[in-house]
Amino acid sequence: MRKLFIALIALAAVAALSPVPAHAWPWSTDMMNQPNIKPQEGPMWPFPKRSVPVTGIPTKVADRDEAEDLENPIPANDHSIGKGRTLFKIYCSACHGLGGRGNTPVAELIGTVDLTDPDMVNDLTDGWIYGTITFGSAIMPAYGIPNEESDGRGSNDLDVEERWHVVNYIRNGLVADADMMAEKAEQ
Repeated sequence: MRKLFIALIALAAVAALSPVPAHAWPWSTDMMNQPNIKPQEGPMWPFPKRSVPVTGIPTKVADRDEAEDLENPIPANDHSIGKGRTLFKIYCSACHGLGGRGNTPVAELIGTVDLTDPDMVNDLTDGWIYGTITFGSAIMPAYGIPNEESDGRGSNDLDVEERWHVVNYIRNGLVADADMMAEKAEQ
């Protein structure tokens, strides 16, 4: 009986002095081994129907020319044009200028086009403008997923929906904004 008493006292002393409480010893329940689904174990679960990958909806065209006949799925309402205006100022204005007229210090060096030119506004389709934003052009980098033809150039900064918002702004708001900026400059 005395040996049992000494063993219990020794065990209590170890438990009291131990930095790990007795209830967390290896024989207790470990949170790592609780019932759950681990991505590395078992079969791959299929994605839910109508789910969208976290990277957004992928571009389904191979190049700018193939994008020419695409129709803009985003309606050109005030919200879309406003969002496109903001994105244009962030990504496009460094080369094309705030008014899209290509009047920036870098424009002469790289041959930036005037996006308010009537030929640009009237002759180009929404799909072609979208394709240019997505895949870039001679000097312009791709703002979508770069392909083999882009020599790896591209920033992948704009998702599909954002590119369509920029198209809506270029088609429906850029000329008015450029004219307003020109009027303010004359005053």
